[in-house]
Amino acid sequence: MKFAVVDGNKIEASKGAKGFCQSCGAELIAKCGEFKINHWAHKKIRRCDRWWETETEWHREWKGNFPIEWQEIIQFDSVTNEKHIADVRTDKGLVIEFQHSHINPIERRQREDFYKNMIWIVDGTRLQRDIPRFIKAQKDFVPMENPSIFGIEFADECFPKNWLGSSVPVIIDFKETVLIGNKKSNRTLLYCIFPIQLGWLTVFAEISRKALIKSIIDGEWQTRYASFMNDLAEQNKLKAQQAKLELERQQVRSRYQFNQLLLGRRFTGRRRRF
Repeated sequence: MKFAVVDGNKIEASKGAKGFCQSCGAELIAKCGEFKINHWAHKKIRRCDRWWETETEWHREWKGNFPIEWQEIIQFDSVTNEKHIADVRTDKGLVIEFQHSHINPIERRQREDFYKNMIWIVDGTRLQRDIPRFIKAQKDFVPMENPSIFGIEFADECFPKNWLGSSVPVIIDFKETVLIGNKKSNRTLLYCIFPIQLGWLTVFAEISRKALIKSIIDGEWQTRYASFMNDLAEQNKLKAQQAKLELERQQVRSRYQFNQLLLGRRFTGRRRRF
């Protein structure tokens, strides 16, 4: 953990410090060394939140983009009495979870059901093959009207498959990678997979790190996201209506052709009378 409660305040770990876990109230000791990032650990072996994972520098870097009062916030469900520590929870109620290690789909869905209003930010460099697969798939990206929005038909050949099918936005951080047009990203661009498909296409957006952080801090992310999802839903509705009309036209044509075929057979089958 990055924070412990010391004299009623959230304090980062420092050598020799002691504090208490804001989730379970147990005593924590500061772990500070040369090889691991400074963090708090329970004095006695215990795991008060089964969803918590060992933090990396990547986690800390992302958390550090947001106010301290938004970091490591306890979320409690009064119905189930379930309690978890959200990596970040904004003043607008948006939860951000940063995920580096593997997560199975069952746990992913459990977290999404628990937090509801959330986004994932995922380390896309965990497996060596992830970046090469992404680069290879760029030739299959389908540009949308917005130059930063794309679709791809076989998303599992582009993005980590465990993150496909999520009910909330999943933002993949490939760190340093190659973008469309073979330009270097310099760690500025992220790829947001939206929880909706446009026909056969999985829809995703190219977004700058700076723009994402700003939209979250300013409270604009949720409004923009809701508007974008509504637009996609309308496009899907329109496509469905067009597909239905086309199917009806094909059925009419098929019936007409079948009737013409029957008429032709009747005509050619008549006997001539003299």
